[in-house]
Amino acid sequence: MVLPIVAYGDPVLRKVGKNIEKDYPKLDELIANMFESMYNASGVGLAAPQIGLPIRLFIADASPFSEDDELSEKEQSALEGFKKVFINAQIKEEVGKDWVFNEGCLSIPDIREDVIRKDTITISYVDENFKEYTETYDGILARIIQHEYDHIEGVLFTDKLSSLKKRLLKGRLGDISKGNIKIEYRMRFPNMKKAR
Repeated sequence: MVLPIVAYGDPVLRKVGKNIEKDYPKLDELIANMFESMYNASGVGLAAPQIGLPIRLFIADASPFSEDDELSEKEQSALEGFKKVFINAQIKEEVGKDWVFNEGCLSIPDIREDVIRKDTITISYVDENFKEYTETYDGILARIIQHEYDHIEGVLFTDKLSSLKKRLLKGRLGDISKGNIKIEYRMRFPNMKKAR
């Protein structure tokens, strides 16, 4: 089932997510719905707060990036088929060089900005079967994971922009929170009872 994406301005996007247990109600169904909602909105990642749930769960599918001709074959290969569920994730380390990448967010449609992040992360998490992992990622995979991880920490990519850039975006962000935008996927706006 395609769920509405929560728009910028909704308080749930500012909450630090809570860890969940293996017996979380209808977890398999929730994960399936999140993937369907993400694909419906042409996203490569989606976090539970973006569908209104303040829990530590996010998903990623980096496959669309695997066709980027500017990437090496090794990078394309790492991205191809990368589809994962991250539950109760904790980033242990962010290292390497700072690099700039143009980011967007399904909760903040039609705004894309350059964001600086470290290029390598180590993250521990459990998957949908509650199997534990500690893994290191770099490049675009690290970027996708960092962006989605921020969501479960109550952080948005716009928080990482300069004061000037934030001021310049203020009006557009206000329009998003009021629902004054045209979008191709279902969204739920802070001041509206129903999704549209």
